[in-house]
Amino acid sequence: MTEKKMMARWYFGGLASAGAACCTHPLDLLKVHLQTQQDGNIGVVKQTLKIVKGEGILALYNGLSASLVRQLTYSTTRFAIYEVSKQSVAPNGEAIPFQKRLLMAAVAGGCGGLVGTPGDMVNVRMQNDIKLPKEARRNYKHAIDGMARVAREEGVAKLFSGVDWATGRAILMTIGQLCFYDQVKLTLLATPYFTDGIVTHFTSSLAAGAIATTMTQPLDVLKTRSMNAKPGEFKGSLDLIRYTAKNGPLAFYKGYIPAFVRLGPQTILTFIFFEQLRMNFGFLPQ
Repeated sequence: MTEKKMMARWYFGGLASAGAACCTHPLDLLKVHLQTQQDGNIGVVKQTLKIVKGEGILALYNGLSASLVRQLTYSTTRFAIYEVSKQSVAPNGEAIPFQKRLLMAAVAGGCGGLVGTPGDMVNVRMQNDIKLPKEARRNYKHAIDGMARVAREEGVAKLFSGVDWATGRAILMTIGQLCFYDQVKLTLLATPYFTDGIVTHFTSSLAAGAIATTMTQPLDVLKTRSMNAKPGEFKGSLDLIRYTAKNGPLAFYKGYIPAFVRLGPQTILTFIFFEQLRMNFGFLPQ
């Protein structure tokens, strides 16, 4: 009789993602700054020094509350749907075909993207605030204050600004992270060199982070610009694509290095935390 594997509880993904976000938030902030700069081409190091010199080191954590709200809505939703779907299809940990896992990840990502858009939108604004002149800053106190003010001053619909890009990105992100993490992990475990331990979790999550960054970067750039835009700045999605394309095809991959430098560690930490939660606090299938 084979030993049964511990299964994850539905909320483990949200907790793991929030823990990872606390570690990688400065990299996310730098990514937003690079994606929204209009003139010049300031690199990662110069941008970091500019923020720290101008606003102090804690400015690298601007928008952390919104980032945590986003992870606890977006990541909890996508991990919960994906894990519960896997457990209902394979209650005893049986093999699931790649196509089925891909479909589960796409549905989970779409739902997560929709639920997480308000937190994501406020997160982008809070991170970008220090780039604006002092009189033009929004100065949200924290994520909940930001969402309440957006709803009051600009209407509830504005909270879902960029929802099309955010949902599309979330679908690709969830396929890249969750589906490919499982696929790489299964491939590694099928060899005699890997066991279900931290080395396998690290290797699988590093590969998943690279795949997810490459798949999602164009939508991430468009999503960031859409959420950060002033009312009426772009007529619609095609107008935004045209505006971005004026700077050449590489404009869609602006901020790719900091995006991977952030998403790589974010993905690795998320899955290492997630696997530790599963192995220590999960449950055995009935």
